[in-house]
Amino acid sequence: MTQATTVDYRTDPSQYRHWKLSFDGAVATLAIAIDEDAGIRPGYKLKLNSYDLGVDIELHDALQRIRFEHPEVRTVVVTSLKDRVFCSGANIFMLGLSSHAWKVNFCKFTNETRNGIEDSSQHSGLKFVAALNGACAGGGYELALACDDIVLVDDRSSAVSLPEVPLLGVLPGTGGLTRVTDKRHVRHDLADIFCTTSEGVRGQKAVDWRLVDAIAKPQQFAAVVQERAAQLGAKSHRPADGKGVALTPLQRVDAADGISYQYVTVSIDRAKRNATFTVKAPQGAQPADIAAIEAAGASWWPLQMARELDDAILNMRTNELDIGTWLLKTEGDAAAVLAADATLLAHKDHWFVRETLGMLRRTLARLDVSSRSLFALVEPGSCFVGTLAELAFCADRSYMLALPDDADKAPKLQLDEFNFGFFPMVNDQSRLARRFYEEAPAMDAARRAIGKALDADAALALGLVTAAPDDIDWADEIRIALEERAAMSPDALTGLEANLRFAQQENMFTRIFGRLSAWQNWIFNRPNAVGEKGALKVYGKGEKAAFDLNRV
Repeated sequence: MTQATTVDYRTDPSQYRHWKLSFDGAVATLAIAIDEDAGIRPGYKLKLNSYDLGVDIELHDALQRIRFEHPEVRTVVVTSLKDRVFCSGANIFMLGLSSHAWKVNFCKFTNETRNGIEDSSQHSGLKFVAALNGACAGGGYELALACDDIVLVDDRSSAVSLPEVPLLGVLPGTGGLTRVTDKRHVRHDLADIFCTTSEGVRGQKAVDWRLVDAIAKPQQFAAVVQERAAQLGAKSHRPADGKGVALTPLQRVDAADGISYQYVTVSIDRAKRNATFTVKAPQGAQPADIAAIEAAGASWWPLQMARELDDAILNMRTNELDIGTWLLKTEGDAAAVLAADATLLAHKDHWFVRETLGMLRRTLARLDVSSRSLFALVEPGSCFVGTLAELAFCADRSYMLALPDDADKAPKLQLDEFNFGFFPMVNDQSRLARRFYEEAPAMDAARRAIGKALDADAALALGLVTAAPDDIDWADEIRIALEERAAMSPDALTGLEANLRFAQQENMFTRIFGRLSAWQNWIFNRPNAVGEKGALKVYGKGEKAAFDLNRV
């Protein structure tokens, strides 16, 4: 399947083809009703509630609507509107037709969306119940695994399954294997059986094996789901009387060599295979109290900037595969960024501010796991301070211009509390802690620098930047670094960057992304999966896969 048209991640409930979103007090219902004729690409039908990227784009948007527009919601019930089928997972024919890059980007976004469910459960008090009213397989079960509670209908036929190995010759690559062990604590021998049999597990055995939390007969199913949703919601701190904030459409201008929003621009240099992301500081007086923040709504700088940056990352990651290096820049009034940070910090326990911090956290984490080289350039006019300094710490390298003879023009870098754990990477580690391997002397020195406007020499001495060339060497050093990067193998760089960015601390999410990058990428390229007689290629054709039986 070729990438014929640009993928747009912007949508809203009026455009949904695959999800029905409804609200009843503290409970929202997110129901799967996939339109089999509405695939994001031609050539396949989304039968049996199977999904593609378009389905997950809508899911991501629906979660955002619940987070911001419905603060009264404490529990989300994820279920299906189709009889006897919850979700059969990623559409196999779509996978069989897709390029390798499409499959990997699809899997990564799918996983990030499921991670976002768990992020909201952990940080926002938004709980999730998977109400499996029918068969639940592959990626459908992985969606259920992301929820806090799984209820399976006990109708003697509905089962949960991860059938990728026996049916398709691939892995449950967006978190299935890892969540079964790390999250559900399914015993490894039982997990071995579960993942190598296509029929799955149903009824009491699914409970006994820890694959689901409860079962219920069809007559009692709805009542049991509502009861468990209420129990989860009782533990939530989301406000019953919160005033929702409408997520107005993002305004984006698309050009041949870039995209631009109010606070984010991306300029593409196709000859050099790089793109420059510039994030701008807010302008003018900014809200300082809750009433003003709520009045600003979706146009409040921290939220709007995060939404724009998130959309830009997704757009570039999916639609510009040849642009291998992203240059991260900032511009504008550093004091305005620090003032916005102070407001965020002062009101961090208010639900809207908490959700905005979550949006910033997830957006920065999306940057961390993007398979692009990230170089930050700290130049005159930059505002790498506080929250925006995290962009420099996301980078694989950061270059800061030294101007010892022109202190007024010299760029500055400044830390605040947000650089010390408010925006952790997916491994729950701050970027500074990752940078310094949590070594106390370096971390203590960085903490003592909070509030100080650091020039290039000071930032270099603290280890906050990679290099600090002066104005004589700056252009040549940056040019050489970018030319060298562009000449290297993209595959090797992807592996290198992923390894170095998550070098010390591991958790379930880093294992998911690491295994997606390594195991699944390799398996998706092997003839046993995608060869002429590979399992993905012959699925549904009445033919038997022909495997190369050599173990590698």
